[in-house]
Amino acid sequence: MKKARILVQGIVQGVGFRPNVYRIAKALGINGYVRNLGNVVEIVVEGNEKDIMTFSHDLKLKKPPISKIDSVKIEWLDEGSSPEFNGFRILESSSNFSGSSVIPPDVATCDRCMKEVMRAGDRRYLYPFTACTDCGPRFTVINAIPYDRDRTSMEEFPLCPECLDEYQDPEDRRYHAEATCCPVCGPEVFLYREDRIESENPIKEAAQLLDEGNVLAIKGIGGTHLVASTIDDLPVIKLRERLGRMNQPFACMSPDVPTICSFAEVADYEEKTLLSRNRPIVVLKKSVDYYLSPQVAPDLHNLGVMLPYSALHHLLFTYTDAPAYIMTSANMPGEPMLTQNQEIISKLDGVADYYLLHNREIVNRCDDSVVRFRGGDMAFIRRSRGYVPEPYDFSRINTDLNVLALGPEIDVTFSLLKEGKCYVSQHIGDTTKYETFLYLPKAIEHMMGITRAQNIDVVACDLHPQFFTTKLAHELGEKFNCPVLKVQHHHAHAAALSLDWELDEFICIAADGVGYGADGSAWGGEILHYHGAEYERVASLMPQEMPGGDLTTRYPARMMMGMLHPLYSAEEIMDLMKTHYIDYFPHGLKEIEIIATQLEKNFNLTKTTSTGRVLDALAACLKICGERTYEGECAMKLESTAYHGEDTVEIPLKISRKDGMNVLDTSQLISSVLKKKMDGMPLEDLAYSAQKVVSRGLAELAIRIARKKGVDTIGGSGGVFYNEAISMAIKEVVEDEGYNFIQHKNSCAGDGSVSLGQAMVAALKCGKQS
Repeated sequence: MKKARILVQGIVQGVGFRPNVYRIAKALGINGYVRNLGNVVEIVVEGNEKDIMTFSHDLKLKKPPISKIDSVKIEWLDEGSSPEFNGFRILESSSNFSGSSVIPPDVATCDRCMKEVMRAGDRRYLYPFTACTDCGPRFTVINAIPYDRDRTSMEEFPLCPECLDEYQDPEDRRYHAEATCCPVCGPEVFLYREDRIESENPIKEAAQLLDEGNVLAIKGIGGTHLVASTIDDLPVIKLRERLGRMNQPFACMSPDVPTICSFAEVADYEEKTLLSRNRPIVVLKKSVDYYLSPQVAPDLHNLGVMLPYSALHHLLFTYTDAPAYIMTSANMPGEPMLTQNQEIISKLDGVADYYLLHNREIVNRCDDSVVRFRGGDMAFIRRSRGYVPEPYDFSRINTDLNVLALGPEIDVTFSLLKEGKCYVSQHIGDTTKYETFLYLPKAIEHMMGITRAQNIDVVACDLHPQFFTTKLAHELGEKFNCPVLKVQHHHAHAAALSLDWELDEFICIAADGVGYGADGSAWGGEILHYHGAEYERVASLMPQEMPGGDLTTRYPARMMMGMLHPLYSAEEIMDLMKTHYIDYFPHGLKEIEIIATQLEKNFNLTKTTSTGRVLDALAACLKICGERTYEGECAMKLESTAYHGEDTVEIPLKISRKDGMNVLDTSQLISSVLKKKMDGMPLEDLAYSAQKVVSRGLAELAIRIARKKGVDTIGGSGGVFYNEAISMAIKEVVEDEGYNFIQHKNSCAGDGSVSLGQAMVAALKCGKQS
């Protein structure tokens, strides 16, 4: 008789792992027990050695659908003279443990639960909160660990006798499914306007209200959506006017893939992602037969679409013929999603006509994740619901250090590194918004609680001295009596990319809107030689003047003037602007004159190497977009215009030397594009070729450095690498020269993974190597 203690680590709590262990043990006739220890599942078994080894093998082979096993460690114990156990038992979770617990993310309602919801006569028929161990909310309901019902928001809903029987039966898929419930004992959904509306079927009535043109606020799993019809312009315009978002694209939800295919192109890999348990929003290209309102995603060639991920969503679509509903986060731009019923009603007064609410508390708000494919490779635009808080593996880098990294300032996530696992938070948002800044410390405290992180060794933050996150970092450094490490923005981008590919050295093209540079200027078109804890800035786009500073990010014609200034006189620029671009200046001719004077006298100017500003200026130059009303608007509209063009316009590429570095001459670039435009070249082709020359220029800068440094891999990071055409053009040039090209695959190219990169740099700089 052999005896062994087996420790299983990974996503093995709240996913039906213990009953699965029970069933495997019973089938093999092995005795013992299984229990949660917080950071691991502990199994103690007795049997012959062959059966125990088979048992250990089956733990991985027959694991539950949403579990993830990182390691299985077997410790052989002293053999007893007689068996210690009689049968196999599932013990209560132990709260006496150290270490962190890997909390599973929320996942879509499974097919078996949906069959029950749709089966007339089933006791869960039409019940919107149906879940089991294979599906449903996890992260959004948990208060503390170990992950048991009394530590979740489901504690308020005691199980009825029938649900309790399922919950206590190891042979049932609802054994210790903490979110399980039914209409008798679970949360309820209801309609509200000025008061609660009595309705036998509030979800059916909600669908009818939507189809009549109303705007609804619908509270879901991790937050609230504003929902409207996509067929008619009027409901969409009404929603836009009420939110003040006149141009920003809205995400949609559609009932199934065939319906999505009726208005969008869906590749096999996109379909697989749409149908995954994670259920992110997937950015898809509009089809030639696109028939939804053009107001859903105005002036863009693509739109974000997701499939239903809760029973409530599925039920909503059973009562309508609508091909899709707008499902956009119910919050002001940059602020946290609304989760509390009273808050939803008060803050959306005048925005929503009706409210479809429920009485289950959302413990952790969690926005929808957003992904996009570039040449078949997936990229996270926002990594949140469905993925958070599944950690990244830092065991190769550091297992001794506890790091809290706070990210940038606008598209904020934070990261917590503990015991070699890095937990990146859900999307937090814009910390210049007061409500978001208040939410950030609360979210940090909660993440530290559920991971049992009691101390922090290093706080990492952005290099920018005025960011709210930088100031918070110093406050937290004092609280934890630890150092604060400032990490340059693009170094963090490169570090996050290196984690995806387990690389210690590569050449990184860091292309985005802005990141505070080591010299105090605004970087954003950089070639970095990355080697772990250190980096070297080795090339860039040409530094350009930003007249009025941040005003150029809103009004890109200002940027265009700054870029033309090295090649044109003030009089020539003024004449050009007042003749062709005066509508792009809110204050008309007077504003143009003031900007020209600023450029001539070198007054109120900020230097930048930003790729984002170059793309914005090109969009303005081509009369595609004159004002940025949402993040990335000008560049996105340039991309959509270029999508319909061909690379038929010859635009020269000029690389010169400045301050000891190679720089891409973007003044020459925009001047050439302007001349081609004045010559009457087709707009779509000009947009295509302009993007292509920016891509070729960045690639050529990187290749020259890779050749000089003897490095064989070049990577791309930063928000510009969400642009499929630019990404693919750079990839083609780099690979044609014989170099490997890498992009983000498990992290965000944009600022959503900056905190991950900061944690990586801190782990390399400040901790002992494992």
